[in-house]
Amino acid sequence: MTISEVISKIENRIPLQQAEDFDNVGLLCGVPDRNVSGILVCHDALENVVDEAVQKNCNLIVCFHPIIFSGLKSLTGKNYVEKAVLKAIENKIAIYAIHTAFDNDFFGVNHGICSQLGLKDMKILQPKKNNLKQLTVFVPKEQSEQVKEALFSAGAGNIGFYDECSFTLNGNGTFRPMEGSNPFSGQHNVRENADEDMISVIFEGYKQARIISAMKSAHPYEEVAYQIYQLDNENQHSGLGMYGELDEEMDEQDFLKLVKEKFGLEVIRHSGFIQRKIKRVGVIGGSGASGIKAALSRKCDAYLTGDIKYHDFFLAESKMLICDIGHYESEQFVTQQLFEILSQKFSTFAISKSIEKTNPVNYFI
Repeated sequence: MTISEVISKIENRIPLQQAEDFDNVGLLCGVPDRNVSGILVCHDALENVVDEAVQKNCNLIVCFHPIIFSGLKSLTGKNYVEKAVLKAIENKIAIYAIHTAFDNDFFGVNHGICSQLGLKDMKILQPKKNNLKQLTVFVPKEQSEQVKEALFSAGAGNIGFYDECSFTLNGNGTFRPMEGSNPFSGQHNVRENADEDMISVIFEGYKQARIISAMKSAHPYEEVAYQIYQLDNENQHSGLGMYGELDEEMDEQDFLKLVKEKFGLEVIRHSGFIQRKIKRVGVIGGSGASGIKAALSRKCDAYLTGDIKYHDFFLAESKMLICDIGHYESEQFVTQQLFEILSQKFSTFAISKSIEKTNPVNYFI
């Protein structure tokens, strides 16, 4: 299996279109047509991780953070980024980054955090406007099912945890084939009345080209009548952060002890106590100060993230307990999550989880 074929299967599960526009996700370096000897999953593709990939005969590194984030103008090994990328290229190792595509995935980074805390009834904290569209197409009733099957196979009709979603209305359509046409039914210059279904499906915008292609291939008409509408709906199953409920409400100090235990923390920076029980908890892995207002609007009692600045803590307004548990610490389960996803997808070659330390932060206790 080639690197590009592996990537295609990964992106079928975690579409890169979920990533933020600023992000540098996808294949960062490497030859797509090269066969895969093994995959190494890691948090950051640093030089020591590339050494580990060489030792384990893995020529594809799947990492969370992109090692190349800002534009590179040269590769001379003058910093840790260039050293890692040069070593990967020299050893014919490809590097693929997933980052915010997995941040915005319903079962991604934030789902892992919520699961670790035992939260229930999880929902997206900041739903992503995911360029949702609606397709309406008119089809002869006898060919309605074959067109639906083609649409579903191309990814239309996927809504949250449901697929093959559509709505069909039956009616009477008319058309008159003119000279030069090759009609499916009817005669030239004679108006035709047809028993037709109007099929309506919702899809994510990035799927449009393949959905239209599949529809036209399955449709019997020479000229396919269809419309596409841009929707303003939010995608409730894709977006940044999550929130959920603890099984039982907890005192603030007991909640902090639970967080320390579940995340293996020595210390938690937090805002002042709000003097009430903790039940609803919001989370964003990594740098999540931008989600504080969203967590307040969702009436969260506590909010967990990393990289909180001094003035960010004031945003709690004594209504919510803000907890800075650390950037890496909040994302520490990502490698295991990606390892499990890839292990289920691929069984014909070795998949390893990196044992190298990449967290640059250390503590003196």
